[in-house]
Amino acid sequence: MYAIVRTGGKQYQVSSGDQLRVEKIEGNVGDTIELSDVLMVVDGENIQVGQPVLENAKVVAKISEQGKAKKVLVFKKKKRKGYKVKNGHRQLYTALQIQEVSA
Repeated sequence: MYAIVRTGGKQYQVSSGDQLRVEKIEGNVGDTIELSDVLMVVDGENIQVGQPVLENAKVVAKISEQGKAKKVLVFKKKKRKGYKVKNGHRQLYTALQIQEVSA
């Protein structure tokens, strides 16, 4: 059994026991959260598709980590003009341990 969930503007395929990194979600390590934007649930031959979301489906997950991703460097330059800009960015993420998928 697996589900397609939407969080942080992205969609993920999850099943029970999966480890997943998503955009930052408020909460502390060890907290249990509920992802209610479930777009589709597949259980063998039984497929449920929401329009756009399924009303009574949910995915229960536990926050296993809050952190920052590796630094991404952004470098801009214009030739022969003496213009150079160097910036860095570290995206915040939340690591989730999927515990239960229910339809």
